[in-house]
Amino acid sequence: MGKLAVVCAVGAGVLLAGCQAVNTTSGGAVGIERKQYMFSMLSSQQVDQMYAQSYQQTVSEANSKGALDKTSANAKRLQAIANRLIAQAPVFRPDAAQWNWEVNLVKSDELNANCGPGGKIIFYSGIIDQLKLSDDEIAAIMGHEIAHALREHGRESMSKAYGVEIAKQGAGALLGLGQDSLQLADTVVNYSLTLPNSRSNENEADLIGLELAARAGYNPNAAITLWQKMAKESQDAPPEFMSTHPASSSRIAALQAAIPKVLPLYEQAPKT
Repeated sequence: MGKLAVVCAVGAGVLLAGCQAVNTTSGGAVGIERKQYMFSMLSSQQVDQMYAQSYQQTVSEANSKGALDKTSANAKRLQAIANRLIAQAPVFRPDAAQWNWEVNLVKSDELNANCGPGGKIIFYSGIIDQLKLSDDEIAAIMGHEIAHALREHGRESMSKAYGVEIAKQGAGALLGLGQDSLQLADTVVNYSLTLPNSRSNENEADLIGLELAARAGYNPNAAITLWQKMAKESQDAPPEFMSTHPASSSRIAALQAAIPKVLPLYEQAPKT
């Protein structure tokens, strides 16, 4: 039994609310079949709402500073690429067709990008400009980030974080909606959305993202050039993106091994 399963088992006993073994997405051509353990008391809708509030705050702050970019060529590129990728998301989970997807570009030197729970995408201009990303490479990043959202890796991390906090504090903090409960929820959100993803989660996002991009008509080989650029960029001062998405030779090798599985999808896909 994995660590998360153990945590869930302990948490279930404390909370009288079990842990569900689920697979949030279909396997796709890349064959992602790992079962995930989620606290039943922590629904997808709750996580989406928590993240949506944080996302809207980020967007609002950028807008108030004049940093929200809706009109540049890059903003239009980003939206067009997102539209194509989002159209393929239901291949992995049909309910993604009903998500309230959002795409925003923030003018900043920061080398970062993210797609949070529920389909909230944000890119910082620095990652596009400084790495001189092609459309295919942007699709590789965005596909990877969308894959994290489709697989609900944030909710999975939150389930683990809840289990850890429950084991420390007992059931009392979560049995009501008092201040203790609210503080705990805040701790869990920060914990789960800022710490690096596990190696298995990163591998899943790499593979599903690769397939999403290929199905959307973007060259999957761009994932290799992207991570090569990332590895070179991180040699001196690692960018923010690399703190949660470390590049490595093994990652590139795994992507190279998976490309033959998705190339036929790319060849069959419309390119506009």
